[in-house]
Amino acid sequence: MAKGAISRILEEIALLLELKGENPFKSRAYYNAARTVELLGEEQLRALVLEDRLKEVKGIGPALNEKLKELVLTGSLKYYEELRESVPAGLRELLAVPGLGPKKARALYDAQGIDSLAALEYACKENRLINLKGFGPKTQENILKGIESLRRFQGRYYYREARKLAGALLDEIKNYPALKEVSLAGSIRRCREIVKDIDLVASADNPGELTAYFAGLPQVAEVVARGETKATVRLHEGILADLRVVRGEELPFALHHFTGSKEHNTALRHRAKTMGLKINEYGVFRGEEALSCRDEEELFQALNLAYIPPELRENYGEIEAAEKGTLPLLVEEKDIKGIFHVHTVYSDGENTLEEIVRFCREAGFEYVGISDHSRSAYYAHGLREEDLLRQLKEIEALKKRYPEMAIFSGVESDIRADGSLDYADEILQQLDFVIASVHSGFKMSPEKMTERLVRALSHPQVTMLGHPTGRLLLGREGYPLDLEKVLQAALEHNVIVELNASPARLDLDWRHLKRAKEMGLLISINPDAHRLNEFADVYLGVAAARKGWLEREDVFNTRTRREVEAYFRSRKSRIS
Repeated sequence: MAKGAISRILEEIALLLELKGENPFKSRAYYNAARTVELLGEEQLRALVLEDRLKEVKGIGPALNEKLKELVLTGSLKYYEELRESVPAGLRELLAVPGLGPKKARALYDAQGIDSLAALEYACKENRLINLKGFGPKTQENILKGIESLRRFQGRYYYREARKLAGALLDEIKNYPALKEVSLAGSIRRCREIVKDIDLVASADNPGELTAYFAGLPQVAEVVARGETKATVRLHEGILADLRVVRGEELPFALHHFTGSKEHNTALRHRAKTMGLKINEYGVFRGEEALSCRDEEELFQALNLAYIPPELRENYGEIEAAEKGTLPLLVEEKDIKGIFHVHTVYSDGENTLEEIVRFCREAGFEYVGISDHSRSAYYAHGLREEDLLRQLKEIEALKKRYPEMAIFSGVESDIRADGSLDYADEILQQLDFVIASVHSGFKMSPEKMTERLVRALSHPQVTMLGHPTGRLLLGREGYPLDLEKVLQAALEHNVIVELNASPARLDLDWRHLKRAKEMGLLISINPDAHRLNEFADVYLGVAAARKGWLEREDVFNTRTRREVEAYFRSRKSRIS
């Protein structure tokens, strides 16, 4: 093995030892050994090893001597491989954040089990670092900025972030005087949870001038390619954006084609072929004849299909449903009447109860459901029983001051390892609703995790199952479980399943939402908000719900205040 590679391995061993919290003298010895190796010549290092004289070099003790011999002679080191196995890969990933060294990364892991960038980002957004020793508000803010900077170079973006950037581009293009039409396309238009790039389709009489205008927009950091009808640019945030310009009569076909998905387009081409037609980005053709379609709706009509909303175009049964006329009437943003899963300053939120109530009233909501963390979530300042009872009194007082708003009392109760909740029944009975969530112990077997969740769902006070699979997008897979059994248990016990609308979660996944709908489960679109600007994430959840085929009646918080109050009363009467 070359000395450069050996030096890098020694440095990584030192770093891994720091992450494990080992004696600092031990890690320093490996750092020093890495520098020593770097100063030796390539042949000199090999000769010292072969002649067993490496231990004569200052700073190379017997243990290091043996490890260096193994590296030089075999090209590998068992100690290094075992050490790497013992440290979570995501923990090493944290070190890429500017200002976050091994000691702080280890402190985060020890205190809160943070072992990936996504988990760290989520912890920051839940304000979990503010009161952590060695951190604080400024450190938390800097860490978030550092993560955002890293995301620019990963080439993958949360839907919310990509949609915001795409919307700003769209607004700029609409200022082009000779523009006819422009639309978002691609994965953003289909509301995919993770986006790699931005796709736009436009029509104009002078396409070359429009692509030049696009390439010169202030958001553009680099022009990757530009032609007469297409331009690809990289924005300052790192994401690529493509603009394709077509003639006005080609726009419906180009928009459909570049919206995708690839699987949907392939299935549609196959259908067209069986009908003696051909479909591509330029049109629908019968032989040499181009069929006229003024918009996408007429394009689908040409194939004897009902219009398929972009969110459903994943070849997930939408073409068959469009043929039979059984496509869902998808839920819309205007259908949302209120929100649940909101955190306050009582636990890890940034806003007071009254600030939240005022904000929701001004936003036009009919109700808000407060659900701070329970006492097991010590890292999030989970509420002790006396804190929860104190909050209940404040809610009652606010109800009198704001009679136009329904304020529902709740809690996000941790599901313990054995499936129990962490408050006594007499405490939970005083609440309007209970969200049961898993926040720890993710590494159970699928059987144990399933059993854990099923037991929690059988608790008569549980109203909702929070973020059901525990996934963190771009960072952590959901915990292993038999989701079908969990959903069946929710159905059996009349538990609402949450669609957690945080951009880092969007959990339940849209594919599973479709199954939940088929089973007849009720879904609540919850923002999991910790600050006022996150309340709007409920509409991000609406986009995910649409992708999961949900209709208004499938979503709990499309119900009016009176309907929700009646629902909670009915549950309580059944329990008692």
